[in-house]
Amino acid sequence: MAVTTQRKIKNRWLRWLLTGFITLFVLGLGTTVTVLGYLYMTDLPPSQIQQDSELLDREGKPVAMLTSGSMQRQSVKIDQISPYIIDGTIATEDRGFYNHWGIDARGIVRATLVNLEHMSKRQGASTLTQQLARNLYLSHERTWKRKLKEALLALQLEMKYNKDEILALYLNNVYYGHGSYGIEAASQMYFGKSAHKLSLAESAMLVGIPRGPSYYSPWLNMKNAKDRQQVILRGMVELGQITELQAKKAYDEVLTFRSRTDRSELLVAPYFRDYVKKELSALGISEATLATGGLRIYTTLDRQAQAAAEAAIAKHIPEEGELQAAMVSIDPRSGDVKAMIGGKDYRTNQYNRVFAETRQPGSSFKPIVYLAALEKKAITSATRFVSQPTSFTYDEGRKVYKPNNYGDKYYGDIMLRQAIAASDNIYAVNTLMQVGAEQVVRMAERLGIHNGLKPLPSLALGTFPVSPFQMATAYAVLSNEGRQVTPRTVLAVTDAGGRLLYEAPAPVEQQVVLPEEAYILTNLMESVFEAGGTGNRVSTLIKRPVAGKTGTTDSDSWIVGYTPELATAVWVGYDKGKKITQTDARRSAPIFAQFTEKALANVPPKLFPVPDNIVSTYIDPNTGKLAGEGCNAKQLETFVRGTEPKEICNEHDQQQVRKSKSETILPEAEDKKKSWWQHFKRWWSD
Repeated sequence: MAVTTQRKIKNRWLRWLLTGFITLFVLGLGTTVTVLGYLYMTDLPPSQIQQDSELLDREGKPVAMLTSGSMQRQSVKIDQISPYIIDGTIATEDRGFYNHWGIDARGIVRATLVNLEHMSKRQGASTLTQQLARNLYLSHERTWKRKLKEALLALQLEMKYNKDEILALYLNNVYYGHGSYGIEAASQMYFGKSAHKLSLAESAMLVGIPRGPSYYSPWLNMKNAKDRQQVILRGMVELGQITELQAKKAYDEVLTFRSRTDRSELLVAPYFRDYVKKELSALGISEATLATGGLRIYTTLDRQAQAAAEAAIAKHIPEEGELQAAMVSIDPRSGDVKAMIGGKDYRTNQYNRVFAETRQPGSSFKPIVYLAALEKKAITSATRFVSQPTSFTYDEGRKVYKPNNYGDKYYGDIMLRQAIAASDNIYAVNTLMQVGAEQVVRMAERLGIHNGLKPLPSLALGTFPVSPFQMATAYAVLSNEGRQVTPRTVLAVTDAGGRLLYEAPAPVEQQVVLPEEAYILTNLMESVFEAGGTGNRVSTLIKRPVAGKTGTTDSDSWIVGYTPELATAVWVGYDKGKKITQTDARRSAPIFAQFTEKALANVPPKLFPVPDNIVSTYIDPNTGKLAGEGCNAKQLETFVRGTEPKEICNEHDQQQVRKSKSETILPEAEDKKKSWWQHFKRWWSD
């Protein structure tokens, strides 16, 4: 009886155990079927693959990928990829690729045991399909949750695509280093050829890179790259894809790589692009977001102006040698940076000289001295100084400054127009001494120059370093009737989905100098491009009103000038301060002239606006007084109303004085007539 009872109990437990196993099997099978059915019926999630950010010009047209060295992904079909790439990838990444359904069960068990033994996640068992799932949809963090998602997505990929399609997706999206995604982009980047033309040696080299794009880059470490290439070739031999002899020949083959600098995408406004990256960083957009967020950055770049700048520098700066050039051009009305070149060849040197605060501007700084003096009524267009060797005392008489003119050429008793046109140093220092060096420093700061300028007499001759960007910004104020607008390069930023992340505010103008004083100086600076001016040799190249000033030091050649639409600074010189030759010193002006005309080729010539408070009158250039009927020479000059000379140059009765004044002080319309005629003659002379 007891034995029977024991047997019944034992049979009951066996039945329960068997029932439990059957139940678990059924439930597991049911769950598996349910999960697989769900995966099959459900669409794959949106791809989270990294996207390069794109730079666009002011018209919304693509310029370049923003990430330095980045290339757009170039998808190709499986039959457009070298068979060596396909075989090498399978031999290296997933030898059972054509036999599994997305995950490798044995590999998972093996990796799990290793990880449990070491209580870590040090070993993975990712198939090629799982790697694709991770690249397309997941992060690269090492967590159990991510691994589970990866496995499920791999199963789903295998349900949705056949093996060749999965392989093509993988090869078109895997990262090969230096901003290159996909085998076609990598092939073009490293070897300059399409992926279907890759040899066995080239293919083995590229297949090895994704395991460690920086570590195995042939550009960064050839030894590591060759060691990895050998591993790939050995794996292909083991699978019977190639012979030992083929592997040896491939390893011994000397490969020809493209130079890292031989990348055409780096040559599209590269200095501008680098500066935009800094501006975006200042706006709070991280470098990681720029690199992978698929942003679209709408900029102020004018493709026509940029092309004109590149053409002008290429024409006038020798390709060989160390002579460098920089240029920046700004729309004075909006602050938009239209063109920027920081050097003659970005491929060999990425230093942006537009922002170099190490170069002396020379005489191109003089207009700031004259503007400060005009504002304080220390001088007018009729003010005269004697151009001759002069000693200036300062620091309460304890120090002496003795400037000299270029070539020791002096002009005698001259007025401001001739001093600007001929770039007379003595006149400039005399002016600074009249207004005070401190006042000149304050004026420079108001115009946007903050370089620690010192209030010394030599300041008048541009002896303190200023960047081309600051000079263009300062001159833009003169072009814009004394109004300052902060320069900008970024107009808007959107994310990959088109959502607006940033929009530049409307330009804000600040009146930093009076319009009439800015106009007086502009009118005087137009003479630089007329007979007797230092820019006269390029006057026939310019068919529109333009004002500017040249500047030359032992190491630098400058010209900074403007039209109503553009303010442009051009610098030519050597990075290490090497002295420039006379030939080198003459290169900046033709660059400016050629650029200005080509950049504004579609813009009709426009006169500088004349403020209401401006009058023009004939002056006797020998005395600076009003020109009377008895004067042998007459010169039309502009003044702020009330500052024009009151005394005529010869003896007259009161009636003649009144007559002379009424005839010589001209209304605004007459000044315009004079300007139109001058510019018409210039346009006609071409």
